[in-house]
Amino acid sequence: MSSNPATVSQALHWRYATKKFAPRAIPDATWAMLRESLALTPSSYNLQPWKLIAVENSAVRERLQTHSWNQGQITGASHLVVFARRTEITEADVDRLTQQITNVRGTPPEKLAAYRQMMVSGIVKGKGAQAQKDWASCQLYIALGQLMAVAAVLAIDTCPLEGIDPAKYDEVLDLKATGYETVVACALGYRSADDHYALAKKVRFATDEVVTKV
Repeated sequence: MSSNPATVSQALHWRYATKKFAPRAIPDATWAMLRESLALTPSSYNLQPWKLIAVENSAVRERLQTHSWNQGQITGASHLVVFARRTEITEADVDRLTQQITNVRGTPPEKLAAYRQMMVSGIVKGKGAQAQKDWASCQLYIALGQLMAVAAVLAIDTCPLEGIDPAKYDEVLDLKATGYETVVACALGYRSADDHYALAKKVRFATDEVVTKV
């Protein structure tokens, strides 16, 4: 497996936080790959403490827009993904993962006992309620970053959206009492020809300043 560094660099320089989307739908095959990139996101312990919600209902998106400072990306983009974290990490979550490992790899449960205990002591019992939520949020941002990077390589525009009211999102999406709560969202699609931000030079600190070595 190989890729062209120049092509990846071009894609990352090309992407920006798109402010205005064109009324153009992402092809089904491309969207399927983006969905898969979310499912393939790595997470600490591989616990995957999230629910990633693709909001397809236009009426729901209109309601969400009112809780997003009326940002046009919510309804104007081809797709909208809402990232919700687990509100509590329990032993049942750990057991669900270890069972999946057994199902996929055929690993006997007894061989996963030490790994299970590490997760229980480190996350379930080792973190308080708020620390668990903070940890889960960190995992969500890994998923957000992976989605945006894969989208850029596929020439799909994105805009991460923290300017939202998470509690109101939870109400609209009926997340209350599900064990999940909204953290951030991301709009995906194709930039509008009149989004002047597309022509703005990318402002970043120099690579050698950001990435150092010891």
